[in-house]
Amino acid sequence: MKDSTKEIISWIAVFAVAFILAFVLNKFIIINAKIPSGSMEDTINIGDRVFGNRLAYKSKSPKRGDIIIFWSPVKENTYYIKRIIGLPGETVEIKDRTVYINGEALKEDYISEDNWIKKGQEGKWIIPEGQYFMMGDNRDNSTDSRAWGPIEKKDIVAKAFLRYRFWKPLIKGIE
Repeated sequence: MKDSTKEIISWIAVFAVAFILAFVLNKFIIINAKIPSGSMEDTINIGDRVFGNRLAYKSKSPKRGDIIIFWSPVKENTYYIKRIIGLPGETVEIKDRTVYINGEALKEDYISEDNWIKKGQEGKWIIPEGQYFMMGDNRDNSTDSRAWGPIEKKDIVAKAFLRYRFWKPLIKGIE
């Protein structure tokens, strides 16, 4: 076999291995999601991208405060990203712009006063076993478990672990 043929075959093998590795990583280990809405601002902004670990909850349970990627309960074949607020068996109550878990106020350093201005978002939910109560950090601009109820653990796809953004060019007209 000629040297040039061996070289071509070695390059094809490298690309094949890279393709298979990327496919396995994307399908079974990592998810890469783009954020289309402001429901998680100021934690995650419109246009940001997030990596999620698909294996995070295979051996342990989700925890309060985790930001997760999950299947939308209202839009087919769509991922949502929100923060876990209520855990299975808990009672979540919202009154006077404060979240209470089993009667105790939840300390939420991750939201600003600006992201929770409106009144009238009160309610009380008892979270069934195997389900989680989700809320966006931008409370006034988030459709979440307050609207569609808790989500089931089977609908959780990944735990978000890295936020990044591709910066727009500095020169106008170059996109």
